[in-house]
Amino acid sequence: MKPFKISGYADVYYRHNFNNPKESPYNNLTSFTNSHNSFELGMISLKAEHSFGKVGLVADVGFGRRAEEFSYNDANTRFAIKQLFITYAPTDKIKITGGSWATHVGYESVDPYLNRNYSMSYMFSYGPFFHTGLKAEFTVGNKTVLMAGIANPTDLKSASRMPKTFIAQVATSTADDKIKAYFNYQGGKQQDSMRVQQGDVVLTFAPSPKVSFSYNGTMQYRQERTETGWQNYHSWWGSALYANLDPVPWFGLTLRGEYFNDKKTVLGFGKDIVETTLSANFRKDNLTIIPEVRLDSSGSGAGIFADKSGNSKKSTVSGLLAAVYKF
Repeated sequence: MKPFKISGYADVYYRHNFNNPKESPYNNLTSFTNSHNSFELGMISLKAEHSFGKVGLVADVGFGRRAEEFSYNDANTRFAIKQLFITYAPTDKIKITGGSWATHVGYESVDPYLNRNYSMSYMFSYGPFFHTGLKAEFTVGNKTVLMAGIANPTDLKSASRMPKTFIAQVATSTADDKIKAYFNYQGGKQQDSMRVQQGDVVLTFAPSPKVSFSYNGTMQYRQERTETGWQNYHSWWGSALYANLDPVPWFGLTLRGEYFNDKKTVLGFGKDIVETTLSANFRKDNLTIIPEVRLDSSGSGAGIFADKSGNSKKSTVSGLLAAVYKF
């Protein structure tokens, strides 16, 4: 990186759910877009990066509702330290990082300019957001990086006297970077009464500058301890495909199809969910406008969505318009 770099962004959006629900979460069961018929502020984010020789610092802070939900375990002030870490690279093949950083698990990011859909997937929303700890990355050959580390329980910046979690990743790509693969893991006690194991894979394929595809699959196992001892593991899992089309530099389309399975009621749903999201990206200099339409459908049994009278519904449609400015 350059010796000193500063960057940031701000985002705003409007969301309308066509079931016209009267109560929160307004048929939104994923992160950051819990609103209906309202203009909303997302987050103001500022990131500073500095390096000197073999050491570096990244400080990334955010202010707003999105920042608060990302750091939900911290005080609800709408201000959050999203990332704060120090790096040391004793050689060009080894890098050691200590601090707090965005998770390696999953495909999507808390920063909307890194996503082509504005609304978030179920897998992102119920997986880890960030890790705080120590990790080491080792470059093997020209295109493979191995990462291993130890961290606080998921999404905790402070965890005195609490168990620690093991994290790992294998990242690799073809020589031309058209195909990239990431194999991700987190596992260990989250607290004295719960263990979590999660495996995750991300694959990307870009046959041309105008067409690309991405896939994310994840499975998380949870085991709870009761008065009778450790119980059996139960799991939730999901799978999503992203198809991207950029016919011209100023315009792109992304279609996300996601299947999310919580039939064992690990997260409280007790069923499977299918969501399909179509987003357009209109780009002008540093500004991206994102109009989006999204369909969420739940499986058999009682629906998990609501209409304006509070009756349960198996499906819901939302429209959204967002603007993201990055500098």
